Amino acid sequence: MLEILSGQLAGLTSWLAAQDDWTQAKAVLLRFGMLIGSTPSLRAYQRDMADQQVAVAAQVLARRAEMSPDDPEPQIAAAALLALWPVQFQALRRHLHRAQTSEELHDEVSADVQRAAQLIDAGLNSLAPARRSE
Repeated sequence: MLEILSGQLAGLTSWLAAQDDWTQAKAVLLRFGMLIGSTPSLRAYQRDMADQQVAVAAQVLARRAEMSPDDPEPQIAAAALLALWPVQFQALRRHLHRAQTSEELHDEVSADVQRAAQLIDAGLNSLAPARRSE
């Protein structure tokens, strides 16, 4: 998940760096975020996609841990992993106002995502194959 988020962030910051007007480029990104946040159908679509991604992630995690995707452990682990996405977008929005360069923005957003990922790391690492008592 962190690799996916890092790639997405690298794409955004590379786009920003390639723009002639840093201030205008930041404004475009902020307006895009506001458009999504203020449009009910886009917010609903975003939630639906997030739900689908959590379901797929729960299946993958459950398979690795020899559990059912309906078990609580893969469900919460998947939800925690996918929660890193909004963390990255919130960090991007927060740091976009202050960052002076795309490199600074990338570093600040990455640091926030890493802090959040560290919080869930122990829980994900404890997700082990189920021991069934019969």
